[in-house]
Amino acid sequence: MPKHDAMPKHDAMPKHIGIAAVTSEGAALCYRTICQEGEARTGEQRRLVIGYAHPEVTLHTFPLSYYMDAIEAEDWPTVGRLLLESAGKLARVGAAFAICPDNTAHQGLNLIRAQSPIPWLHIAEEIASLAAERGYRKVGLLGTRWLMQGPVYPTALSARSIACEIPESDVRQQISAFIMEELVFGRFTASAREYFQQAIQVFERSGCEAIILGCTEVPLLIRAEDSVLPILDSTRTLARAALREAARRDTSSRPA
Repeated sequence: MPKHDAMPKHDAMPKHIGIAAVTSEGAALCYRTICQEGEARTGEQRRLVIGYAHPEVTLHTFPLSYYMDAIEAEDWPTVGRLLLESAGKLARVGAAFAICPDNTAHQGLNLIRAQSPIPWLHIAEEIASLAAERGYRKVGLLGTRWLMQGPVYPTALSARSIACEIPESDVRQQISAFIMEELVFGRFTASAREYFQQAIQVFERSGCEAIILGCTEVPLLIRAEDSVLPILDSTRTLARAALREAARRDTSSRPA
């Protein structure tokens, strides 16, 4: 095993990240990204940890059926209560803040953020920030039908003066079916990839400048080379935002 000269001092350690998972594939990709890209930096942009080091991470998840019963009924308060209960468990084991690598569940998260014992980073706000940084003014959104038809991304993007476009109804239904019947179970087929690519091509023709992969499993299906538009990877963007927050030393400044 590799040897280290000394363990990091406690006050130099990054903050403990809590992950409130919903689907396993998206949460696993988020966790893996945090661990693999764990060279977090301090506010002064100094390298904080190197090699095998990454922030402490705790993940909690309820059975997906708990969420899906509520989501299919569009019972967003129940989705929020599940996330709030996860936040409580994560806080009790020492997490400094929480993330949820599930875009759809953010419609419930929006209802409970103010009640949470620890702060949350918000996946759509992080994507909106990235899109604004890259100068995009109009983007397409792919995700579950609840996400594409819901307020999570339009709200975050409009705050940055970015327009959001979604597919036609029949395409939304098929995209959502691929996600819920294949992607969340770790099945990534050529037919699903081709269908997503066709949807992205429609966005390109309508003037979109980038595409939001607004389901945390979609980046496992669609890579940059698979898309005619630049991709905005919600899963890895959230993970990288968590790494930045974990490296922040000003603990009095909490994410909203």
